[in-house]
Amino acid sequence: MTSTMVAVGLTLAAAGFAGRYAMQAMKHMEPQVKQALEASKSAFGNGYYRGGFDPKMNRREASLILGISPTANKIKIREAHRKLMILNHPDRGGSPYLAAKINEAKDLFDGQSKK
Repeated sequence: MTSTMVAVGLTLAAAGFAGRYAMQAMKHMEPQVKQALEASKSAFGNGYYRGGFDPKMNRREASLILGISPTANKIKIREAHRKLMILNHPDRGGSPYLAAKINEAKDLFDGQSKK
């Protein structure tokens, strides 16, 4: 019984020291973590396309809206359109303007693939 209590006490002490060491190590690593986060933000462009919509939609803009390659096939276009419309449909609280742009992008691809 005494040996069990000693083992439990030593385990708790070791856990305490390990936690203290981890907290001190995190304080020293904080500048590197912040720098890595800043680098990742600039590398990925914050996930958003900077700039507005063109007056007349072109294939490049349509592919950026749908998140597909400009040479994507009909199946990829349909899947991307469906996924975006489920997320942005006006009947489910989405923006009518964005839904119109998503539909316009799909229509541009459909119109060019029929030619």
